[in-house]
Amino acid sequence: MKTVEKFFEDFEMGETRSTSARTITETDIVMHAMHSGDWMPHHVDAEFCKTQPFKKPILHGNATFSIATGLCLQGEPLNPHGMTYGYNKVRYPNPVFAGDTIKVEVTVVSKQDDPKRPAHGIIIEGKTTTNQKGECVCYAEHVLYVEKRNV
Repeated sequence: MKTVEKFFEDFEMGETRSTSARTITETDIVMHAMHSGDWMPHHVDAEFCKTQPFKKPILHGNATFSIATGLCLQGEPLNPHGMTYGYNKVRYPNPVFAGDTIKVEVTVVSKQDDPKRPAHGIIIEGKTTTNQKGECVCYAEHVLYVEKRNV
């Protein structure tokens, strides 16, 4: 696996990157229902969905988040100086349907020293997932724990 040496000091506020796109399929919806056990009718029952506001099955929010996270990892080299600390503010402002194509824009939105670990800092990346119409379908803040260069 390709690696990149990126320390806390190397992250720039406002720095962005975009992922490739991926089209969601009915299989994505069914597989997530199988893995998660979430067979709620608004995901898998087309007849029920006809009586609901969106009129057709929607992808699970957590599946949207997972697929977006995978898109962010594709082509990204391993950084041995950073690791995921968690996610904040995960939101799903619009639904995702089979046939939608999603992609992610990642922006460094915060950079701060880690008050508990002086040899590390905290980077927060805003991850905005959009569909083919440019509508936001998922927003999350990825918290990275990153080693400082010379501490």
